[in-house]
Amino acid sequence: MRSRQYGPDLTPPWKRKRPAPEVPAEPDLVVEEVTTGFCGAVVRCEKTAQGFTVTLEDRFGRHRVFPMEPRGFLLEGKTVTLVRPRAAAPPAPAAPRRTASGSLAVPGARARVARAGRIYVEGRHDAELVEKVWGDDLRVEGVVVEYLEGVDDLPAVVEAFGPTPDARLGVLVDHLVPGSKESRIAARVTGEDVLVVGHPYVDVWQAVKPSALGIDAWPVVPRGQDWKTGVCRALGWPENTGAAWQRILGCVRSYTDLEPGLLGPVERLIDHVTVGGPAGP
Repeated sequence: MRSRQYGPDLTPPWKRKRPAPEVPAEPDLVVEEVTTGFCGAVVRCEKTAQGFTVTLEDRFGRHRVFPMEPRGFLLEGKTVTLVRPRAAAPPAPAAPRRTASGSLAVPGARARVARAGRIYVEGRHDAELVEKVWGDDLRVEGVVVEYLEGVDDLPAVVEAFGPTPDARLGVLVDHLVPGSKESRIAARVTGEDVLVVGHPYVDVWQAVKPSALGIDAWPVVPRGQDWKTGVCRALGWPENTGAAWQRILGCVRSYTDLEPGLLGPVERLIDHVTVGGPAGP
């Protein structure tokens, strides 16, 4: 007769205890210890020579320490096995912050002593827009942006500045397109240490993407009318160009709100000026 093989556990199946679900002993989890009936919130888990223990605090503030044995606790009336909580995953490294111009920010960087080189920007609105988008970069590089009232006196302004390899000059001009008055004046300025660039827009307002303002396109203003005033009328804004500009500027959050026709020229000017002598510490 063939002998029957028995496993190590001879307990009849109907008497065997089913494994209890494992529950992490997270702080403030309320459980009841099965042998004593002590009910309390988890305060902490600790490793001892005999194994892991859990400390419970009841509603009167009393503490009791129990071994974390299998099927040793009740949770909402059901038997559970308390286990150590999983260690929290380390926080993911923060993505590098970028400036409004898209450059990587330099944490804790202080503004450098200004370079001898300068960037001149025609128009107050142009200067404010350059500061808002490129201001962080310019301070790190030690580049000062100065306001140029108009382009008519540009040759005299450049001559008075006297650009050199250690003090380069960059100039941003409005509406610098072939055949314009601005292009003829800019052509009179020459030299390796001075760079005159411009954008193609009637006004720097147009360098802001219409989508940033929630409009489909910039209005077409008939020739002979003041362009800024005409824009305000067409958009139904009060005819206050100063207030209108602040409204436009407030919609610009980064370089993504600007047209490429402005982005490229400004980046070229920053590169041109920073090639010169070193900035201060």
